[in-house]
Amino acid sequence: MSGAWLMRLSRRRLLRSMASFGAALTLPAVARAQEHDSIWDMFSNKRVMRDIDRDGNTATALGLIETIEPILSYDTAYNLQLAIQNYEQFVAVNGSWELPEREVFGLMLGERRKQVKYLKRRLMINGDMAVEERINDTFDEKLDAAVRLFQARHGLIINGHVDEPTFYALSVPTDYRLNQLRLNAMRIEQWASALSDRYVVVNIPAATIEAVEASAVVLRHTAVVGKADRQTPILNSKVHQIKFNPYWTVPKSIIRRDLIKYMNEDPEYLTKFRIRIFDGKGNELAPTSINWQTEEAVQYTFRQDPGAENSLGRCKIDFYNKYDVYLHDTPQKGLFGENARFYSSGCVRVDGIDNLVAWLLRDNGGWDVPAVQSAFESGERKEVPLNNQVPIHTTYITAWANRQGTVSFRDDVYLFDAAGKVTFET
Repeated sequence: MSGAWLMRLSRRRLLRSMASFGAALTLPAVARAQEHDSIWDMFSNKRVMRDIDRDGNTATALGLIETIEPILSYDTAYNLQLAIQNYEQFVAVNGSWELPEREVFGLMLGERRKQVKYLKRRLMINGDMAVEERINDTFDEKLDAAVRLFQARHGLIINGHVDEPTFYALSVPTDYRLNQLRLNAMRIEQWASALSDRYVVVNIPAATIEAVEASAVVLRHTAVVGKADRQTPILNSKVHQIKFNPYWTVPKSIIRRDLIKYMNEDPEYLTKFRIRIFDGKGNELAPTSINWQTEEAVQYTFRQDPGAENSLGRCKIDFYNKYDVYLHDTPQKGLFGENARFYSSGCVRVDGIDNLVAWLLRDNGGWDVPAVQSAFESGERKEVPLNNQVPIHTTYITAWANRQGTVSFRDDVYLFDAAGKVTFET
């Protein structure tokens, strides 16, 4: 990466870019503010903390990013081109925004420190905060709202203070972000040509799922996707079947990488999680009959009984693919609350899967959300083919924009951006 992004933003550069950008643009520039005494000096930190509507600021931030526009669509491709123009203009005038100093880490509501001025200037540049001529050094309500919007745009837990993930996102230079925008504009242009009127999109870097109909998002779901060394594959397919209360057959790769290790650590592991062992003729074997100091276990079939602790939860969504991956429920609901949700071995875990299943089974008749939940709770194993199969696209989009001009970014978890990868075998 070039050294240009290390340049500091000078007052003259900022003033020039201020003249170039309107306040309504995605990437407004800002003049370096003059110091002055603030009315906030009259209030204590406790008063500041008490009067601010943090939940309201979070709701506003989410409202700016959770529009009905699909991440994967021609509209998003167009919006990305506008964002690219704004970033290119900014880089041409300024080189890069300032990168944060260590003292910015930990800033939060009610604090008065000189680094607050940097944070305000930076979030004005990014379009997260309205441009102001004068900037004080108090972490006030407007800054709280701006930090929350920045966190929402980067897929971070929204808490309003500069924690480690937020500081890291602030430390990404401008030319890196511009490169992300360019790469993803090309990716979306390619993928958008395969879209139908109704489809499901799994965006791997965001670990999210969108159900789309008539060019609008009707459902959004938080997801857990594949680890960097066990990636969720990028593909186009069709959802063809829902399995309620399924068995889970443990893949050979997981037996080799995980199950043998778990059994050496705890010989009761299989019994605790109701995982049974079968030979090639369907005969059930006792765990004690296998030498766990070797890879003997790989030659057998390991199957987990349905139930609350089943790794697939109460439901499995099947789509055609050669990788043996699928969408599914999970007993590990706590993972959905984390920033980086890359824990699976390639399959995709879905939060609120009952709503997605009801939407997928809409044309089957009788499968509303209560009916799906009832099927979960019954414990009965049932396979339901879709009357109308629904296209599904697993994608790799690390930057996108909506028609409001809000630009979102995610980390390059599989290093496809670093490789400049645009075309994928699907």
